[in-house]
Amino acid sequence: MSGTPAPAVLAVVGAGPRATGLLERIAANAPELWDGTRALHVHLIDPHPPGPGRIWRHEQSGLLRMNSMAEDVTMFTDESSTIEGPVRPGPSLAEWAAQFSGRGPRHAPYAEPADPEVLAELRTLDPADFPTRRAQSAYLDWVFRRVLTELPASVTVEWHRTTATSVTGPPEGPQEVRLEGRDTPLTADLVVLAQGHIGAEPAAEHRAFADFARRHGRFHLPPAFSADADLSGLRPGEHVLVRGFGLAFVDLMSLLTEGRGGRFRTRPDGALQYLPSGREPVLHVGSRRGVPYHSKTRYRLRGPRPALPRYFGPGAVDALLAEDRPLDLRRDVWPLMAKEIGYGHYHELFHAHPGRTTLPWEDFAAAYDRLGWYDPEMTELVASAVPDPADRLDFEALDRPLDGLAFSSPDAFQDHLRTYVSEDVARRENPEFSADLGAFLALLSLYGQLPRLVGSGRLTARSVAGQLDGWWQGFFSFLASGPPGFRLRQLLALSEAGVVRFLGADVRIAADESTGAFTAASPTVPGHTTHATALIEAYLPRPSLDRTEDPLLRDLHRSGALAEEVVTDPAFTHRSGLLTVSPVDGRLVDPSLGGPHPRRIALGAPTNSRAVAAFARPRTDSPGFRQNDAVARALLRTLAEVSPTADQASVAV
Repeated sequence: MSGTPAPAVLAVVGAGPRATGLLERIAANAPELWDGTRALHVHLIDPHPPGPGRIWRHEQSGLLRMNSMAEDVTMFTDESSTIEGPVRPGPSLAEWAAQFSGRGPRHAPYAEPADPEVLAELRTLDPADFPTRRAQSAYLDWVFRRVLTELPASVTVEWHRTTATSVTGPPEGPQEVRLEGRDTPLTADLVVLAQGHIGAEPAAEHRAFADFARRHGRFHLPPAFSADADLSGLRPGEHVLVRGFGLAFVDLMSLLTEGRGGRFRTRPDGALQYLPSGREPVLHVGSRRGVPYHSKTRYRLRGPRPALPRYFGPGAVDALLAEDRPLDLRRDVWPLMAKEIGYGHYHELFHAHPGRTTLPWEDFAAAYDRLGWYDPEMTELVASAVPDPADRLDFEALDRPLDGLAFSSPDAFQDHLRTYVSEDVARRENPEFSADLGAFLALLSLYGQLPRLVGSGRLTARSVAGQLDGWWQGFFSFLASGPPGFRLRQLLALSEAGVVRFLGADVRIAADESTGAFTAASPTVPGHTTHATALIEAYLPRPSLDRTEDPLLRDLHRSGALAEEVVTDPAFTHRSGLLTVSPVDGRLVDPSLGGPHPRRIALGAPTNSRAVAAFARPRTDSPGFRQNDAVARALLRTLAEVSPTADQASVAV
């Protein structure tokens, strides 16, 4: 009678794209690191379907779309991936969808989506289209099923359709994961937390507004995920203040207009016209900048792809860290980042549109190499080599387009902003301005270096709080994570129909006890105040371990078994609301241990690694994919060394 070792056990909390990407990397690395003589059993714990998870689940409005083109979405590594494990290419969303119209090869396991509307969309999906989230859900479901077929026979996966509520266990022994509605916990050798974007209970300001709304019979929606928001309390014609002008606003705009029976039609001049249903509220929208996020580009590079990174790569980060001093993001790091973005922009301009430049690229690049972004000579170089200011990169003008502007009336401002939005959409859809795409690609490359810089602890607390998590993340989203152009054309039509009104920049929201109304004012329209009976906070909940809605994280936080990222300098302390993890392998820092917990790992959005994106644009060396590969390899090595515990003793066969 021979003994068969009990399986190693891995518990993964969360079954969305991050968990799927981790499983894909386990499948890719298993031939090297898992010999198959011992089984590995993986528990996936999530009340939502594996692959899409909660954010990308099929059960959401068909009006909601991605802000990426179908050809720019992949879950697979490629030749650009700088990883230790093997590269295993796979189809992008566009390449996968092509099989349903016969335009591309079939991808195993082949199965047509059950939803006829999704199938019809996939059959007609152009690579440059912005798909519905339901189409992305179908793609992520297929990726998960493909990953299961690629796992070796010794690795099995079990999905638990419930919520993990706690994890306990000693650092040197097995971990117990308790599940909602189950009496018996799961026992695992290692636990990975991959919950993705997590909601939070309202902060103090939002609780105060909610209390005001209850007392006066008004409507208030705190920061929330748009697909989960209950908008039924908003009455037709009700005036609503909306704070936030990014993707959350765009989703809410769609749900409260088309979602209530309105429709768009194309006029003879090609512009959109909105035909109201009469059930819409009136949305008064404002934000810090007072303008919507920039439209996504709809064109491809026309010149050769630039070699990135060039000025903010590993060597530049090494040099910054070698200075062995506190670093300020705007002073020490941003000039390198700005120069990188500028290089992407001007590389495309000079190669694709040489008639709009006055120097050979080689001469410009040689001078550009030796100058700092804020050197006066750099300004002179760009001005002489790029005659048209519209072809130059001006970050300050991009970042705050309403600065210094004031309008005599709300109507005058409506006209101005409609012109601004129209020009933005036209530029982002005109390949003559493909230099903007070059800047966008360089912008993406910056994220590959930021995790190591943040993990070094050299950035000051003010840099992390006000600059990295504040200004930089907002600027990146504003410039690179905007909506498709057709959404902004819809915004214009809604503005012309009076369904959407623009408030301005630096909008100030208050609650007026004397009238029971919410109020909004902006220096963009001095002296004007807008009154409304509803307030929507149109942005995602900020990370918060104090207020997290996740029961497992809440339990760990209350027990003192996890660390929040805290950055301190002599004058300032910042608590980010993010989990502190080891920058090398994602192990969860446990204050009671004085360091990383050897059996608990956390990945993605809730962590201070800031490698958030679970899927990526092809050929961009995704930091998320790099993290998945490194963690998968570390997991396999650790699991191979873990001895079966007492309740996992060898069984006779």
